Amino acid sequence: MIIRFLKNWTLPVAMLAGTIGYFILARVPLLAPTKPVVNGMIAFLTPFLIFAQLLLTFCKVEVHELKPKAWHGWLLLFQTASCLAVAALLICCPMDEVYREVFEGAMVCLICPTATAAAVITGKLGGSASSLTTYTLLSNLLAAVAVPLVFPLVEPHADISFFSAFLKILGKVFPLLLCPFFLAWFLRAFVPKVHHILLGFRDAAFYLWAVALAIVSGQTVRSLVNSDAPVFVEILIAVAGLVACCVQFYLGKRIGGHYHERISGGQALGQKNTVLAIWMAYTYLNPLSSVGPGSYVLWQNIINSWQLWKKRKKEEAEQAC
Repeated sequence: MIIRFLKNWTLPVAMLAGTIGYFILARVPLLAPTKPVVNGMIAFLTPFLIFAQLLLTFCKVEVHELKPKAWHGWLLLFQTASCLAVAALLICCPMDEVYREVFEGAMVCLICPTATAAAVITGKLGGSASSLTTYTLLSNLLAAVAVPLVFPLVEPHADISFFSAFLKILGKVFPLLLCPFFLAWFLRAFVPKVHHILLGFRDAAFYLWAVALAIVSGQTVRSLVNSDAPVFVEILIAVAGLVACCVQFYLGKRIGGHYHERISGGQALGQKNTVLAIWMAYTYLNPLSSVGPGSYVLWQNIINSWQLWKKRKKEEAEQAC
């Protein structure tokens, strides 16, 4: 009963656990989130969980099924163009810090790669899980290249040059997003016993995602608590996340529909790896901008819940006939 409840309500439970966990730790001097040791543990644990989650997901992928399609190119083009457009606006147009945070929140929602769990939802909705997985890999490759190039320009630091910032982010993001795929391929080809063992952890990626979500939710709460920004700024950033979410689901479905893969296209562009997005925003941009992808978690799951409900009603109506 408890396990079923946790599976059905993993999203709110993880976010609530992260929020409560932050306030509990904040009251314990030795474990306060501001302590360097605690910060160091979180800085290590979050990317480690993302890496492990991606590794377990890519272990299930058959390499011969990874066939790029035309609609993949169009979606990648949109991600690239929209991210660069927002970045150019932030770089070239002087604006108040309030609006910078709003646009940064939207930008990270646009460039963020597809969620590893998107293939599951796509399969339940009747789409192509293999096409979705291919796009997940391609979008991770795009993010691994674009984030180190764009983020240092958008949020420059006086004590570090662009090239140094580029190498620093590249050294963290590129291995995090691509090494899991190459490691999974290596294990499949040369260490099949280990690969088979990892395949046995069928649901582990889901629970790793939940733990990572709890951690980054706590980080988002910390940025909100320590921020001097008015509430309306936080609402604006959340609205920017909502707009980015709706636009991407809509365009993904429209583009995918032209190639008879409407469901896969919508999920590929609309369902994001928000754990990664929050981590990138909190680490490399203004921490308050993490509210954007933080709210995106809610928006995309509302859309997914509605889609699943709509499909279930359709199936029930067909069975009744």
